[in-house]
Amino acid sequence: MAGMTSSARPLLNRRLAEFGTTIFAEMSALALSTGAINLGQGFPDTDGPREIREAAVRALREGRGNQYPPGPGVPELRTAVTEHQRRRYGLTYDPDTEVLVTAGATEAIAATLLALLEPGDEVVAFEPYYDSYAACIAMAGGTRVPVTLRPHEGAFRLDLDELRDAVTDNTRLLLINTPHNPTGTVLSREELTEIARLAVERDLLVVTDEVYEHLVFDGAEHLPLASFPGMRERTVSISSAGKTFSFTGWKVGWITAAPGLVTAVRSAKQYLTYVASGPFQYAVAEALALPDAYFDAFRADMLAKRDLLAAGLEEAGFGVFRPAGTYFVTTDIRPLGESDGFAFCRALPERAGVVAIPNAVFYDHREEGAPFVRFAFCKRTDKLREAIERLSDLRKHL
Repeated sequence: MAGMTSSARPLLNRRLAEFGTTIFAEMSALALSTGAINLGQGFPDTDGPREIREAAVRALREGRGNQYPPGPGVPELRTAVTEHQRRRYGLTYDPDTEVLVTAGATEAIAATLLALLEPGDEVVAFEPYYDSYAACIAMAGGTRVPVTLRPHEGAFRLDLDELRDAVTDNTRLLLINTPHNPTGTVLSREELTEIARLAVERDLLVVTDEVYEHLVFDGAEHLPLASFPGMRERTVSISSAGKTFSFTGWKVGWITAAPGLVTAVRSAKQYLTYVASGPFQYAVAEALALPDAYFDAFRADMLAKRDLLAAGLEEAGFGVFRPAGTYFVTTDIRPLGESDGFAFCRALPERAGVVAIPNAVFYDHREEGAPFVRFAFCKRTDKLREAIERLSDLRKHL
């Protein structure tokens, strides 16, 4: 029988049995087969700054990074990461002992969880969560404990009492994502203060996914949890170049943390990719040193695209949650007379020529996410306008 050995034992181990082909692969394939506009997967359809592309070409031509780079990452990038953290957030790190370069944030998350978890350890994470979280926790033998962000007054909100109740004697770490994918929630200073207090009280490690740190809107502010009292020594902060500089294919990420945590994560990371993205590391070092004007213009461009797509989705009949961060808009399909996000998204390419992602894939409690659908707005303005035009027909069929 397909998928079975001669002893009838499943080929895929039981830790990963619940994980098949990702929804992103399925929906991207639908986009290709139908010619639909892909607003599902979160990658830009334009390249990042020309001078940074040229920096990568220069590194290749000069022979920098064409062989294995240093295990922790090239010194130029590690230094650039520490300068970025100091300049933006007032956080100081030693580039030699407190930074580790990874193959994107996804590997950073995987290596961190593999390094820090023992089988049976509980990991508290906000639901809905990026799908790799669940898989990485499973690979590490941990147990995920979701705390659900629920709609309230036009945004998805964290219930701090629910978070506190989720922590048990078996809890090893909190996995925090802010700005939050897929909901666009940005945790406030008050919320982060309470999370920090809980982590200190219960002696928890914290892993923070901050890849959308430069995409915050409407007066929201990204505040690294590591900057809060008692958190510097217990927090692994993760970010990457892909979202900020529109080079998702380069796969350059990093962690910053206290030396003991970096050493632990490196112990796992060296047996995953070992090293990666050599020439691109030099280019990202230059990208992180770009002036504030770049980051301001990047955010303003994404804000305009957010407003364009959000208004178009509202006009098409969706309930829209305008995100305070990231480059995703979560919508409610119930005003369109729909309630099953999976069925809606699988039919949408044929029905309207647009691809989206059902939020239910990001939930353990699938019923909580059933009516919500995510659209990406990190696309060219003309593509967003065309998608809006296609989606405008949905209301006509109500």
